[in-house]
Amino acid sequence: MTSFKLAVTAAASALACVAMSVPSNAADKPDTPMKITEKEDLVYGRVDGAGLLADVAWPESDKPLPAIISVHGGRWRGGHKKDKSTIVVKQWAEFGFFAMSIDYRLVGVSPAPACYQDFQCAIRFVQAHAKELNVDTNRIFLIGQSAGGHMVSLAATLGDGPFKRTGGWEDASNDFRAVISVAANYELTTLSWGNIWTPAQGDPIEARRLASPVNHVKKESKPLLILHSDNDQSVPIKNALGMVEALEKAGSTHTFHRYPDAGHMGITDEVIRRAREFIEEQSRVAD
Repeated sequence: MTSFKLAVTAAASALACVAMSVPSNAADKPDTPMKITEKEDLVYGRVDGAGLLADVAWPESDKPLPAIISVHGGRWRGGHKKDKSTIVVKQWAEFGFFAMSIDYRLVGVSPAPACYQDFQCAIRFVQAHAKELNVDTNRIFLIGQSAGGHMVSLAATLGDGPFKRTGGWEDASNDFRAVISVAANYELTTLSWGNIWTPAQGDPIEARRLASPVNHVKKESKPLLILHSDNDQSVPIKNALGMVEALEKAGSTHTFHRYPDAGHMGITDEVIRRAREFIEEQSRVAD
């Protein structure tokens, strides 16, 4: 694979750096404008010659940046890196992050666990190019909504598991600091649409059990922020409550925000606020 260092150089020369706009939180406004670099459709990995794409943005900084990798929802079969289930990378660059929103292979083309393998490749990509990206590898955070929340939560509890590394950067670390999980599914066998997770081979029920984050919770699981609403019609609150109970029993670090009527939450202003609080808290622990 072509060195990403070359890609960053090309991106920097091809894209104009834009002045930082005023963040949504006035307290975050810098004393002087920061320069933000953006790039669309960055190739973060390749599978059988096909590129895995991401949108990225980062601010100019003389210090290593925290990173956030966003994974969209869509029941593993739809959605994309620019929809309302994912972050706006420029906004998070303005917050001071190297921000990345990924596309991944959908199950209609490549059965599970291809989507999860692609996401794991994205983490390794950031780790492998941390120096060029100016990323602090102790402060890599994951955020996902719905099916994306499922995958980031699976990373927090299972990691690689038995799944083969694909896409590139196979020798790189896939470590990260913590996870923000929004309106996610944690137990696939009890979910109405859990059967969409069906590998090409093997027992599909066992595959769904393996892919259920709730089955892999342990004390050492990565810190997890869970946000869920009582009236979520896509993933019932019971699914999230089972995960919270497992985390509590294991003594695993977690925070749970429960809402009465927020529906199937996307990446809203409230989610962003809670995510940033959690990231700040976990960053202090990392220090």
